[in-house]
Amino acid sequence: MTARKDSGQMPRATEPDTAPAAVISARTDSSPPAIPGQLDATTLRVLLNFQRAEATDHIVYSRMARFEKHESHSTVLARIAADELDHYQTWKYYTQRDVRPDYLRSTWYTLLLVLLGYTFVLRLMERGELSTCKRYARLPHALPEVATIIDNELEHEEMLIGILDEERLKYVGAIVLGLNDALVELTGTIAGLTLALTNTRLVALAGIVTGIAATLSMAASNYLAEKADGNPNALKASLYTGVAYLLTVVVLILPYLLFPNDMYVWALVTMLGAVIAVIMFFNFYISVAQNQPFWSRFGRMAAISLGVAVISFLIGLVAKAVLGVDV
Repeated sequence: MTARKDSGQMPRATEPDTAPAAVISARTDSSPPAIPGQLDATTLRVLLNFQRAEATDHIVYSRMARFEKHESHSTVLARIAADELDHYQTWKYYTQRDVRPDYLRSTWYTLLLVLLGYTFVLRLMERGELSTCKRYARLPHALPEVATIIDNELEHEEMLIGILDEERLKYVGAIVLGLNDALVELTGTIAGLTLALTNTRLVALAGIVTGIAATLSMAASNYLAEKADGNPNALKASLYTGVAYLLTVVVLILPYLLFPNDMYVWALVTMLGAVIAVIMFFNFYISVAQNQPFWSRFGRMAAISLGVAVISFLIGLVAKAVLGVDV
């Protein structure tokens, strides 16, 4: 099948009185086919929504095919994009209407593609394909091409599984090491310092010094560990660990730079909220990109980080009282 280039516009559809090949070839049952342009209101609304979704997916897959550097992967994505357009034409044959793609959704997926990589976006769209298949199965039997399109969507899933190979996912272990260590260590440290110092700027200063030192230490330790295990990409793994750690430090320290000196409690609450947000975002990414459960990973990671924060906060309270520190 010839790949279609994305122009940001839907290509011209077939004429309304001409049935797409998918429709003609799929009419093998004895049920009378629906009459184009004479659908009931419910079926028409459903098919128009499907049209819009197929048009949007055509644009997204076309963009991914254009961005993908691996030629065989680009060919697969272009093939899927062409199939999505064919599905759009099939539904248009029945609705007799043109439907504009959801450009907001296609732009959102493009942004995710740039920020989180094509594996994440493909997994996310793969979930959408399976959901669409379930909704297709509920369409009236008077639309006999539904079975063919469902088979086509399931074929897309198999095709996508074959190209899910992205460098950053090979270093998820290194990223988890840096992120989790920073969340546990820095959350506890900053929580303890907040009560001990009761000054946002002093906490930020201590957090920055501790965070940078810990980043370098963690990256170096991971490099030595990976090197000892014979990993030829030990340096790259340590960089992923260090970057994940440093970005987490920035997120945790930022509230203390934004709030006034005497609003250290609000800074602490905001930081804990940021911890939950970081844990939620990271685990959502992993659950989608690696097809893993979300809630169990999220709950375990959040419980550890917040548990350490509470313990450190109490330690700071005791240490302040025992040492007679009055800042």
